[in-house]
Amino acid sequence: MRIDILSAVPSLLESPFSDSILKRAQEKNIVEIYIHNIRDYSTSKQKSIDDYAFGGGAGMVLSIDPIDKCIKQLSKERDYEEIIYMSPDGELLNQSICNQLSTQLKNVIVICGHYKGIDQRIRDHIITREISIGDYVLSGGELAAAVLVDAVIRLIPGVLNNETSALTDSFQDNLLAPPVYTRPSNYNGWKVPEILTSGNLKAIEKWRHEKSIEQTTKRRPDLLK
Repeated sequence: MRIDILSAVPSLLESPFSDSILKRAQEKNIVEIYIHNIRDYSTSKQKSIDDYAFGGGAGMVLSIDPIDKCIKQLSKERDYEEIIYMSPDGELLNQSICNQLSTQLKNVIVICGHYKGIDQRIRDHIITREISIGDYVLSGGELAAAVLVDAVIRLIPGVLNNETSALTDSFQDNLLAPPVYTRPSNYNGWKVPEILTSGNLKAIEKWRHEKSIEQTTKRRPDLLK
């Protein structure tokens, strides 16, 4: 998979993709991540990428021209299945969307908003999908893009050392994950449930499934609907 991210502040994305799972995924050539500074596509002498909104109002808006130029240049080199805009009023990101994107996409562009957002014409004529990570507003779309990319890439076969790990994550079956424990089995009198040390794998799986239902019922009953 190749992911091209368009940003007004690309330095915000350096850390999330330079360590841990995402770094290893790139080193294994499972995924390619390219971050593009949209200022590089500005034709103004000052390399400006924003302007005042027609009709007035507070805040600046990302201009249409540099974003369009960047996307056109990238599209000359390959076809993109999705051009995604990270927006607080997009569809709410969930595990189902992550599963879909990880299996169906080969090339994707992710656009990070900034200031008061981007020129609406980009959303009307260029973007194919809008995604939100929650009902709140960030200073820019970079952190949201990092969340999306992390959630999608970890599902690609070969990224995680144990490929079955992602299959037991919370939300995969609309259930929260069960409690997990590690050694020592007795710490300050706090004991690990005996079933987990019994060696009875069938009973353990049954216990875990029951605990998942219990956790979901208690914390996120909306998922059970």
